Amino acid sequence: MAKEEFPGWHGTTIIGVRRGGEVVVAGDGQVSLGQTVIKGTARKVRRLSPGGHDVVCGFAGSTADAFTLLERLEAKLEATPGQLARACVELAKDWRTDKYLSKLEAMLIVTDGDTLLVVTGAGDVLEPEHDIAAIGSGGNFALAAARGLMETEHDAETVARKAMAIASDICVYTNGNLTVEKISK
Repeated sequence: MAKEEFPGWHGTTIIGVRRGGEVVVAGDGQVSLGQTVIKGTARKVRRLSPGGHDVVCGFAGSTADAFTLLERLEAKLEATPGQLARACVELAKDWRTDKYLSKLEAMLIVTDGDTLLVVTGAGDVLEPEHDIAAIGSGGNFALAAARGLMETEHDAETVARKAMAIASDICVYTNGNLTVEKISK
């Protein structure tokens, strides 16, 4: 099958919500190929502990590419302990300029419980507005839902779970099988 004929992998909604001294990253479990659900229980949110500093990452995009980036991020975090933003900027620089890495197709949401960042292959390291970051096929749905939910008294985990439930009701590439990681500073 020629590359342009391949239907492509779709799936993943990842959200990060910062509220009340904690950050929650939640991700769904669906991976689709074209119009077919290949797996409904994928784990796209991970906890890293380089040098004893907890970091939570969620990824959207190619799984193999994301794991390559997570390994690189972990090495950057070990080289710059406790400096999440610096490690992410160094990763983004490498991702943008390295011939091999520049072909990787994924996005990351990364947090240490204080800082919440989105890292992209375009070289972006973004701290989102409104204490919410969302990526993936249902990311905009989850983001919109979470923005509305932030006007309530719900804690970060409740906002993330409710936003993901709304996204899974709208986006056919998102399911309700969540992996949720919470981290505090």
